Amino acid sequence: MEQIIVSSKNLKKILKVAEKVIKQRGVIICPTDTVYGLIADASNETAVKKVFKIKKRTSKKPSPVFVKDIKTAKKLAIINKTQERFLKRVWPGKITIVLKAKKKRLSKGILSKEGKIGLRIPNYKLINLLLKKLNRPLTGTSANISGKKESTKIKEVIKQFQNQKHQPDLILDAGNLKPSLSSTVIDLTNFKILREGQVSKKEISKIFNNLIR
Repeated sequence: MEQIIVSSKNLKKILKVAEKVIKQRGVIICPTDTVYGLIADASNETAVKKVFKIKKRTSKKPSPVFVKDIKTAKKLAIINKTQERFLKRVWPGKITIVLKAKKKRLSKGILSKEGKIGLRIPNYKLINLLLKKLNRPLTGTSANISGKKESTKIKEVIKQFQNQKHQPDLILDAGNLKPSLSSTVIDLTNFKILREGQVSKKEISKIFNNLIR
């Protein structure tokens, strides 16, 4: 696994290297606004399969997807006006939104058996720049082996993948991130909180109540 230390001084180089790896269907360990994530081209089935092999995770448990903006989200999912207003309140941020996917061919492991997709616009400069540079959706799953804990600590993340048969191609090492839980996951088709993460149920309810007033 190639490892590059992330700093503001080498950001252009990092983006260039990361872009090349992703275009070659590779997988990157990358810092995000929550925990370290496994980043790959969500529109490429080979790349997505590799993510699942690295995580040792079944494709029956779909990977969430990072997108650069709401316009891109609307290409992948059916979003009504109320849902869009909610998205504008919470994105970019630490909330993954589950929506009904459009009938468009997407890689196996991205859609749920109900035909839904989890989307998020992260609030992290490196990922946001990469999304804009590549102009394609990226997998946004946490960088951990299935059943093990996700982490903001780079040494803990790397340790999980050492000596494994399937490994990420590149590690973008930004050191230890600020302590954070994974993103909160909300199914916006029925407004159900599927996972309470960094953003609490109380905060979500407050946003929603302000929205419908």
